[in-house]
Amino acid sequence: MLHAILHELQTASGPLTLRQLSRKLGVQESALEGMIQFWVRKGRLVVDDGAGGLSEMRVCHSIACGLRACPGPGACPLTLKPPIRFHLSS
Repeated sequence: MLHAILHELQTASGPLTLRQLSRKLGVQESALEGMIQFWVRKGRLVVDDGAGGLSEMRVCHSIACGLRACPGPGACPLTLKPPIRFHLSS
């Protein structure tokens, strides 16, 4: 199964999200995460968070959500996390 992950990424036209890879391989996302981390540690895969290095994208400002002090992206209920994508390392 570990080599099937690499094969799917080699034949893909671009980076794949965890959900896309999970569907192609017929493996639960939670199980696939561990397998992907194995290849990341080995240096074979690269993780792309989809936001150019930003782990979260803000969609609100403190005045938009009505809070006096914005809690920040970690606690904001209006923060979106872009899908994480994976591709082979160069």
